Amino acid sequence: MNRIGKINNYNFFAFFLYLTLILGFIFNENLNFGSYYDWINVYKVPINDFSLNFKETLLSYDQYGQRHSPIYLIFLSIFLKLGLSFEVIRIIHLHLCLSLILIFYNCLKLVFKEVKAESLQLLSLIIFLSPTFRSLSIWPDSRLPGLIFFILSIYFFLKFLSNSKIKYVWLNSISLIISSYISPNFCLFIIYFYFFYINKIDIKKLIPITIFNLASAIPAFYYIFIMKINFLISGRTSGLDGDSITLSFNLADKIMIISTIILFHILPILFSINIYKDFLFFVKKNIYKILIFFIPLVYFFNYQLVFTGGGFFYQLSHLLFENNYLFYLISLFSIILIWYFAKLSINNYILIFLIIISNIQNTIYHKYYEPMFLIIFFILFDKIDMQLFFKEKNNLIYLYIFSFSYIFFRVFKIMYLI
Repeated sequence: MNRIGKINNYNFFAFFLYLTLILGFIFNENLNFGSYYDWINVYKVPINDFSLNFKETLLSYDQYGQRHSPIYLIFLSIFLKLGLSFEVIRIIHLHLCLSLILIFYNCLKLVFKEVKAESLQLLSLIIFLSPTFRSLSIWPDSRLPGLIFFILSIYFFLKFLSNSKIKYVWLNSISLIISSYISPNFCLFIIYFYFFYINKIDIKKLIPITIFNLASAIPAFYYIFIMKINFLISGRTSGLDGDSITLSFNLADKIMIISTIILFHILPILFSINIYKDFLFFVKKNIYKILIFFIPLVYFFNYQLVFTGGGFFYQLSHLLFENNYLFYLISLFSIILIWYFAKLSINNYILIFLIIISNIQNTIYHKYYEPMFLIIFFILFDKIDMQLFFKEKNNLIYLYIFSFSYIFFRVFKIMYLI
């Protein structure tokens, strides 16, 4: 097939996936189940109030039971104030969210310079099959715009690594600041970027950037800690009978659940990156350390079904056996795998650490890490030969089959289990 034919096939496939998203919009698709109810009960009210009385709404924002930053809601309220309906706002939001696919593709081009563009394009389009992307595109939520600017910050970071121009550090910082103001959990990733910058940038050039980053954080700190409008813990969930979501620093819950969520997202990739022998050697060499680390985690694990969430494997364990035993087994394998990746590079360790501690709530949802982890696994993780994934065309097919299967599972869960 000539190149023009391949481009036409790609365009047709991209349009087909886009069309499925539009049909999902028309028929009120809700693969994450809670996304629709969050939009109706949690988002529309403050958006409307911001359009009517900005100051009063901003100063009482923590009373809305909304644990997400007000920034993106303020942005959407501008459209409402201009006279657009909520339905038009939703379709504008949907099309803005498509930028995530484009940014991901451009990141892939920077990382995989020798891989054919068609393969990278097909990989970027897998985002269309993310239940979280689909749900949060159709039903506006701050999480997805925050992720878009976070991935954009990674794009500028990759540009800096390729040519060392200081302007990309500034663009990386600005993008991450915007991301953090929309979705505060992303602010911690400044640690990852600075780990590189400190070693690669002259201190005289880094000081102004650091001052800029610190100054940019002052309004958020003032709003939350001085004015005490702490929306971070004002969110409510039906699983807690309407009680507020609380802060939780139970690392056992976070390590065990988040590791299984990470495993879920990279399952269709593991068999293509040829780590079996090295991984097996790592397990044999470190089995006693692993068990010493894992046993206390099981002892202190305290996640409850009433919290809702918990990830695919936690829910599956309770669905099949009404206990945590299957979850513990999968969690053990997940932790070993994550440990293996962390031992490959200090960069991987920092990434995994930040992913785990970025969740400060007692609730842990699958959607927090989808499609984020798949994206950063391809473009940021170090010492993993991801080129192997692209050597076999079937690997992309397997990833698509896995993604389609997960969508069907979500549909089954909504129709028969919820």
